[in-house]
Formats: sequence, C-alpha cells, structure tokens
Amino acid sequence: MVSIINRCIEIFHILEFLRRNDFMKKRNIKKIYKGNEEKAKWTLWIVTLIILLFLPNIIGFFSSQVKNIDYSTFYNELMQEKIKNVTIVERNISGEYKDGGHFKTIIPYDDNTLVQKMVEKNVKITVKVPSNFWGEVLPYLIPLISFFVLFYFFTRSLSNSQNRAFTFGNSNAVMVLTPKVTFKDVAGAKEAKEELEEIIEFLKHPGKYIRLGGRIPKGVLLLGSPGTGKTLMAKAVAGEAKVPFFSISGSDFVEMFVGVGASRVRDLFRKAKANSPCIVFIDEIDAVGRHRGAGIGGGHDEREQTLNQLLVEMDGFQTDEAVIVMAATNRPDILDPALLRPGRFDRRIVIDRPDVKGREEIFIIHTRKIPLGKDVDFSILAKATPGFTGADIANMVNEAALLAARKDKNEVNMEEFEEAKDKILMGLARKSAVISENERKISAYHESGHVICSKNLKNVDPVFKVTVIPRGMALGVTQFLPIDDRHMYSKSYLLDNLVSLLGGRAAEIVALGDITTGASNDIEKATEIAHKMVCEWGMSEKLGTIQYADPNDSIFLGRQITQRKDFSDETAKMIDFEVKRIVDESMNRAIEILKNNLDKLNKMANYLLERETLDSDDIDRIMRGEELEPLKKDEKKEEVKNDQTV
Repeated sequence: MVSIINRCIEIFHILEFLRRNDFMKKRNIKKIYKGNEEKAKWTLWIVTLIILLFLPNIIGFFSSQVKNIDYSTFYNELMQEKIKNVTIVERNISGEYKDGGHFKTIIPYDDNTLVQKMVEKNVKITVKVPSNFWGEVLPYLIPLISFFVLFYFFTRSLSNSQNRAFTFGNSNAVMVLTPKVTFKDVAGAKEAKEELEEIIEFLKHPGKYIRLGGRIPKGVLLLGSPGTGKTLMAKAVAGEAKVPFFSISGSDFVEMFVGVGASRVRDLFRKAKANSPCIVFIDEIDAVGRHRGAGIGGGHDEREQTLNQLLVEMDGFQTDEAVIVMAATNRPDILDPALLRPGRFDRRIVIDRPDVKGREEIFIIHTRKIPLGKDVDFSILAKATPGFTGADIANMVNEAALLAARKDKNEVNMEEFEEAKDKILMGLARKSAVISENERKISAYHESGHVICSKNLKNVDPVFKVTVIPRGMALGVTQFLPIDDRHMYSKSYLLDNLVSLLGGRAAEIVALGDITTGASNDIEKATEIAHKMVCEWGMSEKLGTIQYADPNDSIFLGRQITQRKDFSDETAKMIDFEVKRIVDESMNRAIEILKNNLDKLNKMANYLLERETLDSDDIDRIMRGEELEPLKKDEKKEEVKNDQTV
C-alpha cells in the first residue's frame, strides 16, 4: 500500500510539473534538456508508459477506501449479520458491510464451516481465481514495447543514413592540436631540418613576413625512399611550430562516387583555414596527384577531378592564411606537373637515407627507453647497417629487444643487435629445415664461390659473413659490408660485382660439374645490372652513351600501349647482344678465378659444412692458406645439435 501511494504521489507531482511548466511547448523542452529534443521526446514516452502501467492500481486505490480488519473481528461481524457480501480469493477475503463500508482480511487456517456459516447469514459469496497483474499485462505490454523499440531503431537508422549521406563528402583528416613530436625526435636529416626552419618561423610569426610583402611557400613536397621519415618530419615541423596538424592519406580522397573526392578536398581546406595557422599533411600524394592523362581511363575519372580541386584550393590561399600544405611521396616522377609548379609545391625537400653519423643518432633515439648492455657500440652498428632507413633501424632495435626478452635477459646486448641485423638482412634462420647432405654440399660450394671471387676482385665490398644455414627463401647467404655509403657506381665496380654474383654458378660448374636452380636470383640480378649498363648508363662501347630505356616505363600503362620505341629492331638486337656479352664475360672471369683457387674453394666449402658459418676473420685465414682452430667441445655439441635438426 505504501509503495502504491508513493508511486501515485510521484506521478501526480510529474503531471502537476508538466501542467504548471507547460512542458510540451518546444521552448520549454529546449530549456530543460538544453536543446536535446530527442531525449525530451523519449522521456515523455517513458512517463506515459509508467502511468499506463500503474493506472489500474491507482484507479482501484482511489475508487474506495478499504478497511483492514483481523479475522476475529470479521468472524464476530459475520455472526452479528453486519456483512452484506464477500469475495474470496484463496485465503484473502474482501467484502462490503450492510452500512456501505468495505473491509478485507486473511483466513489464518482452513475453515470448512466458514462458507456454510456465511450462507446461513445470507451473505452473498463470490469466489475468484487469484490474478497476476503482470501475467495479465505482459502479453499486451511486450508487443507494445517491441513496437516502440523497433520504431526507435528504425528512426535512428534512418536519421543516421541521412546524416551519412550528407557527411559522405567530409574529409577523414585527423587533426592533432598539439603534436608532441619535435626535431629532437628526428635524426639523420640535418639539411632537411635547416630547410624547414623557415617554415616553422613563418608559422610562429607570420606577421613578420606579411608586413614586408613576403610570401611563404604554400607547399612543401617531401621526397625520399620508403621509411626515411617523411611523415615524422612533417609532424616535427608542426610540433616545433606548436600549430594544429591535419593528417590524411592521398587514397582517402578517391572514392567510387563522382564528386566525393573534390568535396573532401574542399572540406579539408575549409577546416584548415578555420584553424590557421596550421599544417595540412597529405601522405602518399601520388595516389591523388598522379599525372593526368596517364592510364586507359584518360582524363575523365574521379581521381583527376579530385586533383583539379586540390590545385584550385592551393591557389585559393590568401596571404593572411597561414596554412602550409606538406605532402610526401617516394615517386615524384609520376606527379602531375601542375602540382609541382611555383605557387603550389614551391619547395622540394629530399629526405635521403641517413649516412653513418645519421644512423648512429637514430640508434640513440630509438634506444632511449631500452636498457642496454655495456658492450653496445652504436658506431659499430651504424657502420654495419649501410643503406638502412630510420624505419629499418627502428625495426632492428625492436627485434633486438624481442630477442633479449625471449632469452629472459634484463638488458639488450650487442649479440641481440647482431642477430637482429642478420635477421633483417638475410632473413630468419631456418635451422629446423630438412636439407639433404647433397644440397648442403651444393650450397656450401655455391656460397664459397661468391666469397672466393669477391676476395680476388678489387672493386667489390668486403665479405662480412657467409653461412649455409637456410635463411628466408635461400639455402645459404653471403653478406657483404660496404666500407662507405655509395651514391654512384663506377663501371669497374659494376663489372666486378657481376663476377661476384656469378661466382656461385661458376663454383657449381668448376667443383661439381653440374648446375642447379640455386643461382636463379644471382642470374636475375646480374641480368638487370647488365641491362641497365647498356640501356640506361651508357656503359656499352658498341652502343655508345645513349639511353635506350624509357624512364617512365611500366608506370604509365595508357602511354605505353600507344608508345613507339625510339630505336630500331636492329638496335634491340644489339642491346640483347651487349647484355649477353657482359654477362658471359663476367661468368668466364668467375670460372677462371675459381680454377686458379680450387684448393681454397674446396677448403672453404668443407669448413662451411663443418661450421655452417664463417666470419670475415675465418675467411681471411682460409685465403692465406692457414688452418682454422678446432672447434671447442661446447661448439661441437652445438654443431651436432644443429646437424640433428637440419
């Protein structure tokens, strides 16, 4: 009874509040729910549902006042003939007095004579089956609730579909208000940093340039190989200038629906202008900025409409809008010329692979949070990783940390860095691979052929390590370690490297008298080098200093279909002849070297079969005709273990 009264009081308070405050008016809904009309609407539905649920109880309660009496009083009043009628529901009795009052009581025990006495006193008796309010209401309530739930989700999905239709053209650019990356997190690109300092100064103090009529470059194009840190450099510029940073990929603009890409470009630059000064960074811009007219589709596809809109937006900057567009690509040769003209991407900054000093600085940056052993020397690691990009070094450091964790070490030592380097350069060691003794012998002679040829040539990089442990897809690997970073190659260097590449096949011919498919990758590389020497680098005396290869070959399919060759069929035959001549001469040189060093070839192959891996010191001793020190007991046990698993 108390709970029903409390519910009724709450409902009446709600109804009175709605009446006094005119809740249904739109302005009051906005006032109470601060503009969230959707929430107000569902609140009204919930209140109405509560009222409907408890309406029978409310009506029953207020329709009459029922007096609760004990059984003794009921029995006495029955005997005094004061009761007019009763209603029996199990042990609950409710009834009406002859004077008009109502009562109810509970029968404490089974009394079979009670009904007979009520009949004798002329009391009207009604017997009812006990009713369950929720049992009666739920069959009607569940379909009603289901209807409202389905209606709610239907309206929500319809609303979301409409919203998506209107927001489909919005850009997916991610805005970072306060980039945490600065130039302290970037190493190995000193010249690029210096070039970008002017951009940072303009973003910090644009008025200084505008006052003197100066115009900052509207666009900066970052060029470089994958993994050199182009995206990181753009974030560092925003972090140094402390301005918002919008980041988006070139592929995010292109969709299958016409006009969506152009709409996203407009939306991106609208947001950028609203948050100026800021930086807009478009990664892999070649996805949207490819040369127009390239491809079978001609110049009427969606991508080119997006590019046109990008060109228009970059032209539309006012002098007082401090918005810098930065873009990154590793294929600048395929970008549209209109995108590269002055007034759009004015500056082109090359972020090249880091040199030795740069790699050492990158190692220091990526190992700041890694506990290192005392034997770790970054200068040695930097010299041992020529050609590594920042991403390669980060991957190597991570691999070293994982290796140390697998060994349950508390710090990362030089051993883990060396293993990580070998894993990246040569692939994962497959010591459990099942290889026959004959194949191991062929692999040992093949790798020994590379080493012997390289040690007898002047213009090749020093051999660092040779192994017959399968790594990656190869059954053996010979690793070279360049002394210095190379930016150009001489003809003598290329010819000697061809001899070194073909040394494996030459060893099979000289020592085994048969050839295998193991030299397929060497032959592929040798053919590619020889072809470039003839067609691109002008290193053929017969054909002269002429380029016969299209620099855009295999990039523009649409052009290639209709493009004619710039040389005759006779010249094509001469090209094939010259490529074959260079490769054949290199093979003959390799065979001659191995015949003159057959004893060293046999000795090195035997040591490889015994030890599986030889370092540069072991190789030098073999080349001097010295014997290697016998393996220690622990090393022999390890070799036996490895032989059992191979």
